[in-house]
Amino acid sequence: MSPSVSQLDQESRDQFQQRLKRIEGQARGIQRMIDEGRDCVAIIDQIAAARAAMNSLSADMIETFALYCLNHPDDFATNEAAVAQAVKAIVRSGR
Repeated sequence: MSPSVSQLDQESRDQFQQRLKRIEGQARGIQRMIDEGRDCVAIIDQIAAARAAMNSLSADMIETFALYCLNHPDDFATNEAAVAQAVKAIVRSGR
């Protein structure tokens, strides 16, 4: 069983939430641009920026989760299970 986000430190959770709020704002901005009939290239640039923000958040969350797995092996059946969970998260993110 893998740990839940509630087991991560509060600072990490707060940072993830704040970044998600910014991404949410970007998505609303893209919707507004479409509603206003803005230039396609400008919209595509904003979509790329939102995608980059999501990729960065994903990478940071994977790093935090992998470090959690390695630093809290007692939360898993075995040390190998902790490493396996970290590796699965890393591999899953590459899809």
